[in-house]
Amino acid sequence: MPTYYEFQLPGKILSGDGALEHIPHELAGLGSRRPLLLSDEGLVKAGAVALVKGAVAQGGGAFAAEFCRIPADSSILVVNEIAALYREAGCDGLVAVGGGSVIDTAKGVRMVLAQGSGDLLQNAGCEVLPRGEQAPFVAVPTTSGTGSEATLVAVVANPEAHVKMEFISYYLLPDAAVLDPRMTATLPPRITASTGMDTLCHAIEAASCLQRNPVSDAFAEKAIGLVSANLMRAVEKGGDKAARLAMANASLLAGAAFSNSMVGLVHAIGHALGGVCRLAHGDAMNILLPTVMEYNLEKCEARYGELLLPLAGPTEYASTPAPQRAKTAICRVRALQAALNEACGLPMTLSATGKVRREDFEAVAQRALNDGAMIVNPRQADLENVLELLERVW
Repeated sequence: MPTYYEFQLPGKILSGDGALEHIPHELAGLGSRRPLLLSDEGLVKAGAVALVKGAVAQGGGAFAAEFCRIPADSSILVVNEIAALYREAGCDGLVAVGGGSVIDTAKGVRMVLAQGSGDLLQNAGCEVLPRGEQAPFVAVPTTSGTGSEATLVAVVANPEAHVKMEFISYYLLPDAAVLDPRMTATLPPRITASTGMDTLCHAIEAASCLQRNPVSDAFAEKAIGLVSANLMRAVEKGGDKAARLAMANASLLAGAAFSNSMVGLVHAIGHALGGVCRLAHGDAMNILLPTVMEYNLEKCEARYGELLLPLAGPTEYASTPAPQRAKTAICRVRALQAALNEACGLPMTLSATGKVRREDFEAVAQRALNDGAMIVNPRQADLENVLELLERVW
């Protein structure tokens, strides 16, 4: 038990088949009559944006303006352009339909508006900025991985400096998160698997890092159980609404957990692999998770043993001798990893991704050591340790 901790709960959660149809009521309650719709071109083509627009129209609402061309790696330039559109169109709220990039962009826009500025760069150091006048904000996630709808974090690229800027503030949380299985029903198996393992990694690292607390543990453990019970079903039967909804809830719970406790070495290396090699984040999480758990085992044996319960269920937990539970938990993660590889080709090694070269390892390791997630990992790691881990997952 930590001697002191803080925990910020996510906003209102609307979860279930038909949750989209409740958006007009939420907007009205938040005082928004002229919301701005944010999304990306892929979701327009997939029909997800039309679903949301139809649900809002059914409730008698309408969007005052739309910006549906947010790129995969959104930037401060996009944020500033949207903030200007919001003001020009006389909007009074935000509805973000998308994955992490879209929702993080909306967070950036809300930040600019709240501070009365026109440039996100002026809001660096967001964690110490005043609340300002917050625009009503509804997030509709279309993947079950980032958990951005429940986090205190926004990542937005600064193309001029060639870096991704991370903003952290309690004021970034949406007012409402809408979890509707229709939003993820058409996700391909490969993306479902990758984002699902991202969720599992968020939960396991949140439940074992140095800043974990009783509330984050509760959120993380429930997320682990939901992923273990539903990810394979969502991959193999994409139209299974129950599995899709369970994964959406797992993503939100894991996001709330790590947002309040942090992550660890898997994310430190994963962030570096993304920056240096452009490796998809979920793929990196999947590849690294069990190997980093083995690295942390000497510090986390008792905790990993406890996590066998949500990973495997009460029967296997009870029948596994206490000294073997931690290693069995890691074996459970490896078994899920292998099953996903067989089901949809999710890569299990860096070499299998085709994105990473051994000659990149030094740059990846150096960047990982400077990542903030490294600070709260239960076992310290130096350059040699990170290089060894990269070799083990090669």
